[in-house]
Amino acid sequence: VGLHNHGFWRPKPLLDPARFTLSFNSQHRKTHQDSQALWKHEAVQKYLETLNKEYQQVSHQLSADSLNDFEQRALRRRCADLSPIAAAFQEIKEAEREAQELEAMCTELDSRDEKQLLELALEEKESLDKKMNMLCRKLFQLLVPKEKYDRSPVILEVTAGRTTGGDICQQFTKEMFEMYQSYADYKHWTFDVVNYTPAEIGGLHHAAAHISGENVYRHLKYEGGTHRVQRIPETGMSSRMQRIHTGTMSVIVLPQPEEVDVKVDPKDLRIDTFRAKGAGGQHVNKTDSAVRIVHLPTGLAVECQQERSQQMNKEIALRTLRAKLYQQVLEKQLSQEQSARKLQLGTRAQSERIRTYNFTQDRVTDHRISYDARNIKEILSGKEALDKLINRLLEFAEIEAVTQYLENLQALEGGG
Repeated sequence: VGLHNHGFWRPKPLLDPARFTLSFNSQHRKTHQDSQALWKHEAVQKYLETLNKEYQQVSHQLSADSLNDFEQRALRRRCADLSPIAAAFQEIKEAEREAQELEAMCTELDSRDEKQLLELALEEKESLDKKMNMLCRKLFQLLVPKEKYDRSPVILEVTAGRTTGGDICQQFTKEMFEMYQSYADYKHWTFDVVNYTPAEIGGLHHAAAHISGENVYRHLKYEGGTHRVQRIPETGMSSRMQRIHTGTMSVIVLPQPEEVDVKVDPKDLRIDTFRAKGAGGQHVNKTDSAVRIVHLPTGLAVECQQERSQQMNKEIALRTLRAKLYQQVLEKQLSQEQSARKLQLGTRAQSERIRTYNFTQDRVTDHRISYDARNIKEILSGKEALDKLINRLLEFAEIEAVTQYLENLQALEGGG
């Protein structure tokens, strides 16, 4: 709560992002709870009542004539922060009262054996329950601070892992890259391929794309990590023996804030040109249009071979290099602030698998939230099913953030 001091309210953050991380690892939160369940938590109710009371007090303070310009600005900012939360809080309270009235009506109708009316009341109750969950999620989205890079475009890279099964990783990597390309189309984003290294047998060794649009990093930030595939190969001895092979591929998602310009000294770069090897039209293998840039101080290397122009490939490669260098700076800052926690930010440091695609059981499992989705083809099509899975991750992350913050708050209040 803002502290009353010399006649005005001193603003305080709603949820301090330095006090929690989205780890997906809390032992007692392994089972996914929904937003409505969290709303009913006593600590959440107490916290929201406090914010609602503060909103009323700040609104009252704003009408005072004795405030100077600085105090007025501070109060208006705080009021703007609290207003949507207070409105959502009251909306949920009203929906809760409606739900209680419907519950009482259903009990009465059941005792009177009014089956038709009871069915209508139950349908309305189900509809109200969905509305409650939507309102609760909206409220927690207001409480959780927006990450600095949520609105940023990204560089997304996919790399095939290794397996004794031969081409299973390369094929899966190609399917995953195409899935993200389709998802970008589904979300009306721009998907520009900057590197594409195909495997000889039709799969994909490595590829990278620049994706821009509305809230790209927000939706893709939890895709970074190791993805595992379990399937029976379509050709070879294993296919005839119906033997399941396991392979992996990795996804890296690098936020690329447009306002950030990482300074790169040209003396620190080694720039090589070579002939493009992948799909790319008639210029392939005829001109040295592909570019590889090595950043000597860090050893980071990037390639771009998609454009016909060597200069354009060089510009794209430099942009990718800056994103990677910036990611290193970001990781260093985060590790200093949150060294005790492991962040899921889609970096090479993520060695554990985050998701398994089991083709024989037609099931996709996200291990961080213990969530199973059926119909792999629907997920890999990169449309509604993938969007549903990604939104489930986002909701879980919001709930985890609120829960952890309140736990920290209770520990501080209890002197723990």
